[in-house]
Parts: sequence; structure tokens; C-alpha cells
Amino acid sequence: MNIIATKLQGVYILEPAVYDDNRGFFMESYNKKVLKEQSIDVSFVQDNHSLSTEAGVLRGLHYQLNPRAQSKLVRVCSGAIIDIIVDLRQNSETFGQWISVMLSEQNKHQVFIPKGFAHGFCTIEPNTQVLYKVDEYYEPKHDRGIIWNDPSIGIQWPTSTPILSEKDSKLPLLKNAEMNFLIKE
Repeated sequence: MNIIATKLQGVYILEPAVYDDNRGFFMESYNKKVLKEQSIDVSFVQDNHSLSTEAGVLRGLHYQLNPRAQSKLVRVCSGAIIDIIVDLRQNSETFGQWISVMLSEQNKHQVFIPKGFAHGFCTIEPNTQVLYKVDEYYEPKHDRGIIWNDPSIGIQWPTSTPILSEKDSKLPLLKNAEMNFLIKE
């Protein structure tokens, strides 16, 4: 597995080794030992799976507050997304900055997102299925988010008219969002 650092400290793109033959393919999508060797040492407790039936479905930008903040390992098993990660660690040099990663059924890439980041994605193909592991259980009272089109962040989404949930359409701007993330010294 090839693990690539991004400009956001602690966020990594994972490129698994894929073995193709006339029957299909095999890949190792998760290996705790390999990740731990790269300082990604988390214990996942929950797997989540979403299906978006249309291209242009936007989910996010979501996060949970401490002490229920979540690290995530995200991949696509069908279709494709533009995955967005925003740094919410108030004392980070990259606070408020974002990256995008294309995750697809074809490229089989994954992204690891540590605690302290907002996460969202937009489908670019219909019938896209996203799988992600988290290291903390979902807790509604710690659930938070930031509006997808916050001008202070300036994310370049693949659509200007996304299909949103009612909840996601009412999320606050970054400047009004509740956060409690700091980089440990």
C-alpha cells in the first residue's frame, strides 16, 4: 500500500496494491499493522455505508466535537466522488484550508482523515456507494457541520447546484461553527 501525505497534517491518501486477473481483482483495503507503521494508529469501531442514487449529491461538511471526534478511513466501492477535507484545528497553520481527493471504484484510492477535520463529498456518478470506518461512535449531541458553500473556505465543488439534505442546507458558516480542536504539542 502506498501512503501519500497531503498538505493537511495527518491526512493521507492510500493507494492499495490491486491484483487484477481474468476473474476480477483482489486488494487489501485495510491493514492495521501497515497503517500503524505510518503513524496512523487508530482503532475503528463502526463502519458506515452510503448510497447516493444521483450524481451531484453533496453530503457534508460534517464532524463531531471532542470527546467524540472521529477519524475516518473513506473509500468508494461503486461510482465516484470528489472528497473534501477541511482543517478545523484552530492552532494549525492550515486552519480553514481544504483539499479534494477523487475516490472512485476505478482508482480504489482511500483517504484517511484524523480528528479535527470536517469532511464532505459530492458524487460525480449515479449510484455511488461510499464506505467509511470511524474510530468513535456517532453521537448526535456532538454532531456538527459547516455549510458546503462557505465563501471563506472557497471549496471548488463539481456542481454549483448540489442535491442536499435539509440538515446540510442549514449548516453554519465556519466563523459561526462550534469547534474544539487543537493540535497536540
